[in-house]
Amino acid sequence: MQIINLDGADKDILQQLADLLVDSFKEHWATAWVNLDSALQEVQESLAPDRISRIAVDEDNTVLGWIGGISQYSGNVWELHPLVVHSEFRRQGIGSALVLDLENKVRERGGITLWLGTDDEDNMTSLSGVDLYPNVWKHIANIKNLRGHPYEFYQKLGFVIVGVMPDANGVGKPDIYMAKSLRN
Repeated sequence: MQIINLDGADKDILQQLADLLVDSFKEHWATAWVNLDSALQEVQESLAPDRISRIAVDEDNTVLGWIGGISQYSGNVWELHPLVVHSEFRRQGIGSALVLDLENKVRERGGITLWLGTDDEDNMTSLSGVDLYPNVWKHIANIKNLRGHPYEFYQKLGFVIVGVMPDANGVGKPDIYMAKSLRN
């Protein structure tokens, strides 16, 4: 496996990425990329100059995973968006390798914080299906992973929960905000 920059001229790779988005998010987060057109648009947007777009490929140029970064706050902060690994290759370290690679690329561009939002639209944590108001931080402090939500994956990589947007995806469907300092 190697991690390389996404080449916008390679139509086969672009198609693989669109397929990967649709396939990976069809069960959860059904509103993310509902068809190939919306997925291809996301892939094209990732090629903008203020973004980082990296892919993990095997020796046959098959996409194993994809990660993107979006510059914010004058380049001090970068949003990790998206991260996706082909279902056949999950739990093999590809996602972790992509995140570490993105961290290095963000540091090279002067970034000091990497953040992400990880939605809970499917009652995967104790933050979903409940009214988080008025004491949002009490709910965050007592968060439980009920059904394999990815926030724990990011915690293992050094990210911390820095907030929650209650009802971001509808009543009882929050977005969990996580961030990591890249200053070390």
